[in-house]
Amino acid sequence: MTNNYDEQSVRVLKGLEPVKERPGMYTRTEDPTHICQEAIDNAADEALGGFAKNIQVTIHLDGSLSVSDDGRGIPVGLHPTEHLPVAELVFTRLHAGGKFNKKDGGAYAFSGGLHGVGVSVTNALSTRLEVTIKRDGGIWHMAFAAGEVVEPLHQIGKCPVKETGTTVHVWPDAHYFESPKYSIPELERLLRAKAVLLQGAQFTLIQEDPEHNREKTWHYPNGLKSYLLELCANDAPIVPILEIQNYIGKDNEQFSEGEGAHFALTWLEEGATMGESYVNLIPTPSGGTHEAGLRQAVFTAMNHFMSHHGLLPRGVKIQTDDIFSHVRFVLSARLLDPQFQGQTKDKLTNRDALRLVAHIGTDPIELWLNQNTEAGKKIAELAIKQAQRRLNSAKKVEKKKGSSVAVLPGKLTDCESEDIRENELFLVEGDSAGGSAKLARDKFTQAILPLRGKVLNSFEVHQDQLFSNAEIHDISVAIGVDPHKPNDTVDLSGLRYGKIAILSDADVDGAHIQVLLLTLFFKHFPQLIKAGHIYVAQPPLFRVDVNAQGKNKPARKIYALDEQELDAILERLKKENIKETAMSISRFKGLGEMNPDQLKDTTMNPDTRRLLQVRIPEEALTDTKNTFVMLMGKGEASSRRAWMELRGNDVLADI
Repeated sequence: MTNNYDEQSVRVLKGLEPVKERPGMYTRTEDPTHICQEAIDNAADEALGGFAKNIQVTIHLDGSLSVSDDGRGIPVGLHPTEHLPVAELVFTRLHAGGKFNKKDGGAYAFSGGLHGVGVSVTNALSTRLEVTIKRDGGIWHMAFAAGEVVEPLHQIGKCPVKETGTTVHVWPDAHYFESPKYSIPELERLLRAKAVLLQGAQFTLIQEDPEHNREKTWHYPNGLKSYLLELCANDAPIVPILEIQNYIGKDNEQFSEGEGAHFALTWLEEGATMGESYVNLIPTPSGGTHEAGLRQAVFTAMNHFMSHHGLLPRGVKIQTDDIFSHVRFVLSARLLDPQFQGQTKDKLTNRDALRLVAHIGTDPIELWLNQNTEAGKKIAELAIKQAQRRLNSAKKVEKKKGSSVAVLPGKLTDCESEDIRENELFLVEGDSAGGSAKLARDKFTQAILPLRGKVLNSFEVHQDQLFSNAEIHDISVAIGVDPHKPNDTVDLSGLRYGKIAILSDADVDGAHIQVLLLTLFFKHFPQLIKAGHIYVAQPPLFRVDVNAQGKNKPARKIYALDEQELDAILERLKKENIKETAMSISRFKGLGEMNPDQLKDTTMNPDTRRLLQVRIPEEALTDTKNTFVMLMGKGEASSRRAWMELRGNDVLADI
């Protein structure tokens, strides 16, 4: 690092340069499968709209891959404002595509594409990319190298007007990937799943070979049911497969027309929950809010069914996991404006998706249960057995310290459950926020301990003197573990909560309280960090209220963790042509300002919150300790001064 920091030090990345500089921000870099999946997803979106019936993926002998569809074909005319061919814009500009415009249905009312970066990322990370388009009676061709146009769009022939489609031929640049080989199992799973979700569409994978090409075709006329039976493999379901397809009609005040879900599920005698979920045909291997909505729908319907038929034994309280623990499912949700965690779209984060799937799923599931009473009773019996096993395995916690029984802190609002696998303790900044948290919590599994003011800096406090501080004493007694040293053999059997979450304001003071509590756990409760019990909650700093945009766009509340996320949200709303007068931004001064519903949805509900686990890798332990010494040590003022002089420009001040 040089000492020169002047105007020339600032570099501006243009075009596709950001992708080449930081490919991991835009795609998975283990292998080129995901960048090719972007082209497959675009073809599948044509099938989702009902315009394509046949999609073919070919892995060529030279390591390249092509995707062909018989959809509408990418438009070849000039863009009205950019004055460049639309096909060129799609492949060379980030945030350019046909999936932003959802007014009056748009070109893609329901699609997995959100940001317009997918196929342009494919182009940026390829040594060569060729596009052939059939549209309006002409055959068009263009080529790129490393994201730059090398053969402008030009017509190479003619075809029947009714013959349309797009072929994208990709040569991935091995320089950007750990392995140059495609994941064939992943491609097969993807194509098979899309064939299931798009009844009537045919997906083919061809692997070219000098002697004999290998070809697989997927076509599921029976859709989700036949696919779910494959997922069950050798395990026989104990009840018939339940399949439901339900979409929102016109004049619905909560959701947009056409939104909804199609799912199939069944129960097995043994085995953990397993399934696959999709949003607008995009696979979501990490699940998300649509899966949470399905769980809620099943739980609510089963609860009503068991109550109606008097099936629940006295003293047994059924939880969601009891009912869902042996489920096999396939879920395909359809959302007008899906929001994913990251560009790889592994997890859906729309909070509205939970309400949507629960809304459209609960009544049909309950109707199916009442029409198939014997099947419903088998499911209830399975859930009751699971609940009884859970209750029997839960250990009763002895609240002891030394030879006497420790009295739990009076300000602790405890939870009802005694099973630490599901119990959570929130250490909340201030009594005001503690009051909101008490109203927002799930009283069965979530406990609240409000902390008054800032906790003592305990980095250089002797272990024997810790309990002289009332806040630290209350924390230790509440969690059921005594302070200890890193190398001590610690008995964690008295631990009362599986998750201990620090919940403070999303400002500088809140960050300071986080550091003080993390110092306490790092210095005096290190085994809790090592065992993965310490977490940091992530409340939002901003809320954006967006007015309703006609019948198809109900009013929305969007939360932002920080200013960077707020800027991204405002940019996305701008792309949706939402005027500044149609939205308002509010900043939370603290957790106490949030009403309980807001705090629950954004910070405490396991299905919709952001909760970071505190982990310290072994190789980073020494550096972490040195950082704590520098930041929290009483005799380290000169080190802190030097650090601030070196890193002061990196600090985000909240003034």
